Amino acid sequence: MTIVDRHRLASLLERERSAHIAANPRSRALFDGAEHLFGRVPMTWMAKWAGGFPLYLDGAKGNRVTDVDGHSYVDFALGDTGAMAGHSPDATLAAVQRRLGALGGVTAMLPTEDAEWVAAELTRRFGLPLWSFSLTATDANRWAIRLARMVTGKPKVLAFSYSYHGSVDETFAVLAEDGTTRLRPGNVGAPVPVDQTTRAAEFNDLDSVERALAHGDVAVVVTEPALTNIGIVLPEPGFLEGLRDLATRHGALLLIDETHTISAGPGGCTQAWGLQPDLFVIGKSIGGGVPSGAYGITEAVADAVRRHPEADLVDVGGVGGTLAGNALSTAAMRATLGEVLTDEVFPPMIDLATRFTAGVRATVDAYDLPWSVSQLGARTEYRFSRPAPRTGSAAAAAGDDELDEYLHLYALNRGILMTPFHNMALMCPATSASDVDTHTAVFADAVRELVG
Repeated sequence: MTIVDRHRLASLLERERSAHIAANPRSRALFDGAEHLFGRVPMTWMAKWAGGFPLYLDGAKGNRVTDVDGHSYVDFALGDTGAMAGHSPDATLAAVQRRLGALGGVTAMLPTEDAEWVAAELTRRFGLPLWSFSLTATDANRWAIRLARMVTGKPKVLAFSYSYHGSVDETFAVLAEDGTTRLRPGNVGAPVPVDQTTRAAEFNDLDSVERALAHGDVAVVVTEPALTNIGIVLPEPGFLEGLRDLATRHGALLLIDETHTISAGPGGCTQAWGLQPDLFVIGKSIGGGVPSGAYGITEAVADAVRRHPEADLVDVGGVGGTLAGNALSTAAMRATLGEVLTDEVFPPMIDLATRFTAGVRATVDAYDLPWSVSQLGARTEYRFSRPAPRTGSAAAAAGDDELDEYLHLYALNRGILMTPFHNMALMCPATSASDVDTHTAVFADAVRELVG
């Protein structure tokens, strides 16, 4: 098994940083001059890009991004799933332009017929019969959790270590070695100690789930079908079925968040694997880049909500937002789901991800590196451990900041964008086999220089 020479890594990383600085003077000047932005970026996570400063966007179309220094990139980040339909897909762009122009009216606080079309399509894909809209999956998760607490009469959430559900406070929790629930490292400003709101468990560990649920105070189990934001951690056989059974047995609802895992197919893992959530959340990709999100509920949950006439869901109940379900976002969702991310585009996207995975794996195997690569439909990712991590904690332990930065910068300096938070590549309808093969060659060169 090949061990990476850290001195060689440091030298190569410094070379790539220097090349990044030399190639992007305009981006660096804009970053250095951003004196009125907290962290010098519109959102602090934008500083995560490798190289000390982010590239500044000039334009994007399909799976190509152009920066202000005139460089064009093959984009495998795709807005960390937000641009899974590709950048500015024609159908979505036309729908948005029609709503902004000929029709007018973006946020009149009135429904449009597009909303019912989108809800019916979400039912077709994911199975849940009733839907409500948000602008982000974060808010959809928050509101669904509120409903779960109300209808079960229980206060707590069960979340998995290193799962990702946006900025939902209750889900920034990890299971400590002593079995207690602790705040995920690095989280900011938790409103209360996290063990007051959450019981943590480990993904793929049903015993840890049962111990958490045995307390009898969990309203809802919140999970992705596969962990995604800590590297792809796939469910082991029987885990998701066991999770459904345990939630039912202990009187908890099951919330499936497919904001990232829709990569598995047009109906995500829920359709592909026959999952049976009580509540369901989706976001990012379904609006083609326009802020969009939704949560779905079963008839049983809806009936339970109706048994609480005291809940003021139309005003101060804490579920909803002025801009949620606005005419622009519902128009974008209808066009994206109806004309871009259709059933037919997923098999080719998944085939390309399989090609990408095989290319990475061939290089890893050729150099006998202790790395692994995992695929979930049109999404694929490598991690610096072998075998692939089976829990969120194991995936977190496999992180290597220097290796991450080297491989990201090496690709960036050669015209390829990977997701800045991790080593994820996503295919969109505009991705081609030659794009994938370009990455395969660049990745092989990066590894050869590192260990060859």
